[in-house]
Amino acid sequence: MKRQHNGIDWLGGLIILLTVITAGIHISLLFPDVVFILNGLGFLSLAAAYFLPVPFLAQRRKWVAWAFMAYTLLTILLWIAFGERSVLGFATKAVELALLISVWIDHRRRLTDIA
Repeated sequence: MKRQHNGIDWLGGLIILLTVITAGIHISLLFPDVVFILNGLGFLSLAAAYFLPVPFLAQRRKWVAWAFMAYTLLTILLWIAFGERSVLGFATKAVELALLISVWIDHRRRLTDIA
């Protein structure tokens, strides 16, 4: 049976909340460092692409989800390689890890709902 996701459920709300938290931290971190601002805007853009009902993006939701997960994972890996080990750094990575897991679960759930 095919079920379509209409609207945003609790998991979608969690993904948006986690995205806003990590984007806010990156945008405000070392302001006006362009790299951190762009990283935060990248998170917000990917969340918008994942949730907004734009036909072009809706047809490519699988790829948007993978890009969102890859972007989040890349951010975590770059912090591991180059980031400052601080309480804020570890807290932000915890938020990003929760975001990565949440997007993965939501993506898998959407696949099983469509199949």
